[in-house]
Amino acid sequence: MSTEAQTTSAGTAELMEQILYEVKRVVVGQDRFLERVMVAVLAGGHLLVEGVPGLAKTLTVKTLADAVRGNFKRIQFTPDLVPSDLVGTRIYNQKTGDFTTSLGPVFANLLLADEINRAPAKVQSALLEVMQERQVTIAGETHKVPRPFLVMATQNPIETEGTYPLPEAQVDRFMMKVLVDYPTDEEEFVIVERVIGEPTSASPVASTDQLAALQAECRRVYIDPSLIQYAVRLVSATRTPEKHGLKDMRRFITFGASPRATINLTEGARALALLRGRMYALPEDMTALVPDVLRHRVTLSYEGLSEGLTPDSLIDKIMRAVPAPAKPLEHEKLVA
Repeated sequence: MSTEAQTTSAGTAELMEQILYEVKRVVVGQDRFLERVMVAVLAGGHLLVEGVPGLAKTLTVKTLADAVRGNFKRIQFTPDLVPSDLVGTRIYNQKTGDFTTSLGPVFANLLLADEINRAPAKVQSALLEVMQERQVTIAGETHKVPRPFLVMATQNPIETEGTYPLPEAQVDRFMMKVLVDYPTDEEEFVIVERVIGEPTSASPVASTDQLAALQAECRRVYIDPSLIQYAVRLVSATRTPEKHGLKDMRRFITFGASPRATINLTEGARALALLRGRMYALPEDMTALVPDVLRHRVTLSYEGLSEGLTPDSLIDKIMRAVPAPAKPLEHEKLVA
């Protein structure tokens, strides 16, 4: 394998470094969350984010959009929202007697669906087509959304009154579910300093075309078949844990993860490898993303809930029972 194939080109690495630098000029801390956002962007996936208000979720996505000259839209989900508020509708012009199509806010590069679980299922389902097919159908006409396209939906874990659970079909379309925690004391000090000081904004350092080129570069990252097999075993263990030496776990799980989880694990590992400056994926690239990719796809049984278990605790057991490949990289043999 050539040296060029083992490391990212200088231009690619420099561009990603510039994008991250601009975002970090505005957003303090949240490195893990920002890394997951970049993984989703590079892999072409969507994010479901859970965290209390005030943790810079909206600011992170808006700043990223500014850094790549992307179109950013935010939708506040409320119980009275209707599907046409998201995708658009047909408007009758009395003067001409014709109908014109008014496109909704989903036509953006980065779409923030704030508190998505506050809207009823029919509104949440309006995102299904656009998240999977990257298009919207209005009155029989198909309209493509801009590329690249990322949906980041947020949930507030504190208040559950007046919320609606997300449909399983929609939850599965999110590449990852990321849990955002409070900043450290040092980070919070810097946050306050920046807020009370001179306003800081991100400078555009890339274009959406360059971002699309990064996505294409991501698909050229080498991932060994043994790593793909590792992803298959992890996902399989959520469906039939008894086949992987976890017989006692079966009664705690009603439904496991779908094949989409295996795809997302593989694509995510490639994106994280590219973000870390490599053109080949390592086992640690995949293991770092396993909880984020699987936690929203594992449905606990009533017995599991009554035992006080969480999807993360079961995923941790699965990761201990299913070992990662020791030396999965073909490039090691070729370089030696």
